[in-house]
Amino acid sequence: MSTTLLFHKPYGVLSQFRPEPGSAWGTLADHIERPGVYAAGRLDADSEGLLVLTDDGRLQARLTDPARGHWRRYLVQVEGAVTEAALDSLRRGVMVKGRPTLPARARAVADPALPERDPPIRQRLRVPTAWLELELREGRNRQVRRMTAAVGLPTLRLLRTAIDLMDGGPPLDLAGLAPGAWREVSPAERQRLGALLRPSGRPSAP
Repeated sequence: MSTTLLFHKPYGVLSQFRPEPGSAWGTLADHIERPGVYAAGRLDADSEGLLVLTDDGRLQARLTDPARGHWRRYLVQVEGAVTEAALDSLRRGVMVKGRPTLPARARAVADPALPERDPPIRQRLRVPTAWLELELREGRNRQVRRMTAAVGLPTLRLLRTAIDLMDGGPPLDLAGLAPGAWREVSPAERQRLGALLRPSGRPSAP
């Protein structure tokens, strides 16, 4: 039986088990002692949140296939005041590295009162900060940061909170996972993930 884990990646950890030569970043091996699993999709070392790890190569490819367009949800702390014009731009798509991003879901949210990051984010007394919830269907390099910067809202903190399997069920999320903690998927989650690998990509009839 394949192994699939959900992990709350902390700040300062690469989405891989081998260290980068000369890098001060930690690795998944500092937190996970399960051989043979690899991240299905990445988070930058300076980002936090949900990673799916699996030893099933087909599932890894399925979850990261750009054509499937799984919605990924992020909480983003930005520098500056969020305007409706900025949100509209994010929803329509902005230019990143010479190409427009796909339409996104974006809304302003209250401070989610997350656990303090280590190290803490930089703050400037005269510059306000705000929080966004942003959902994307693509995963280009440092895309969230580049999108918020394009609308004048530099990202200070970034946390992926959920991945939608697009099967009508609840998304995979961080519920019950503190930073640095992981768990195996539940039997119901395992069944849903297995259904993605069937030709229809949907659960079979009972």
